[in-house]
Amino acid sequence: MIFNKQILKNGLRLITVPMPDNPSVTVLVMVEAGSKYETKDINGLSHFLEHMVFKGTPRRPNASAISRELDSIGAHYNAFTGQEYTGYYAKAAARHTDTLLDVVSDMYLNPLFDAKEMEKEKGVIIEELRMYKDLPQSHVHEILAELQFGDQPAGWPVIGREETIRSFTKDHFVAYRNDHYVSKATTVVVSGDIDEDEIVKKVNQAFFAMSEGAKKAKIPVKENQSEPRIKALYKDTDQTHLAIAVRTFPIMDKRIPIMRVLSAVLGAGMSSRLFSKMRDQLGICYYINASHNPSTDHGDLSISAGVDNSRVEEGIKGILEECERLRDELVGEEELKKVKDYLAGAMMLELETSDARAEFSGMQEILKHSIDTPEERIKAINAVTAAEIQKLAKEVFVSGGLSMAIIGKSKEEDIQKYFRLK
Repeated sequence: MIFNKQILKNGLRLITVPMPDNPSVTVLVMVEAGSKYETKDINGLSHFLEHMVFKGTPRRPNASAISRELDSIGAHYNAFTGQEYTGYYAKAAARHTDTLLDVVSDMYLNPLFDAKEMEKEKGVIIEELRMYKDLPQSHVHEILAELQFGDQPAGWPVIGREETIRSFTKDHFVAYRNDHYVSKATTVVVSGDIDEDEIVKKVNQAFFAMSEGAKKAKIPVKENQSEPRIKALYKDTDQTHLAIAVRTFPIMDKRIPIMRVLSAVLGAGMSSRLFSKMRDQLGICYYINASHNPSTDHGDLSISAGVDNSRVEEGIKGILEECERLRDELVGEEELKKVKDYLAGAMMLELETSDARAEFSGMQEILKHSIDTPEERIKAINAVTAAEIQKLAKEVFVSGGLSMAIIGKSKEEDIQKYFRLK
């Protein structure tokens, strides 16, 4: 993958990802602003602001004006918020590049924050919050974050709480944007069939008047755990949903390639160890996966599954046994090659589209201020050895860093008897 990065005069970072003969172009704007940049009284503001950006600008005075213009060119458009970033994007046929850049930059730079729209959107977001709470396979991860990090930004829900959502006013949004939506914290990515020289000129013009103020920092994450932690939420469900995690390390750690392979051995693909054991051998669940989730100042390896209510203990023990096996035994040569080939192949398939390449580049730039190409990432993965995987497994698979959130009919006191690594 080819990309070019430059820093414009106002400090804005621009990444262009040329994809000759690709039929589409994606314009993505990302900012270093998410729930970790909030205080408790404004928890959820980053996500709410994301919604309000789509509600109108002076040139496009309401949500319908924005959606009508993008729909008229057949665009796909949306936004997303995490703990450390917010992103806004639109994708359409390459001939509509100017329109995409004009609309996305206008939304990003000039939101109206209309009071009536804000009050209506409070109801929308509260229903979104309630929807996620009604989805145990989603809600269990919020419980897990709170269990791991407690009463600090990393432990709060990105979407916020009902009481904070209801409390927001225009002043909250204006102050937060002034603190965080500044040029030095913003990255623009344009990918697809583009003329890079023209894109540089047009991005310079579109973002010329952007604030160049200082960016406010986030509160560093504090980690303090020495014993296994369990949080069970009783719910009358037909299936028990659980998420198990161990503490790892931030995204700039040199062991990231090893962790990518380790995580894939455990839970990537239908031939992974967890899938083979839990589905093919035990027939105990439908979904199970493992993923490494690194951010700028912490990380975790999480395993999530939905298991038969009557076989919860068997399922938890089965997952922990696979973690112990990685710690106690070397991964075989054939399996290691298969996992590396899987990671390489899956990555290249995922990066076939302009929006995927935009997010791949933008996410790295926001979190690391640098970008690894797919080829560089594959090279690092291929260099990982079985001995390195086992060494890392010994470091992370320890009972003192073990946490589990569970939604279903299980009781914490019953699980505590066996929820530990040997």
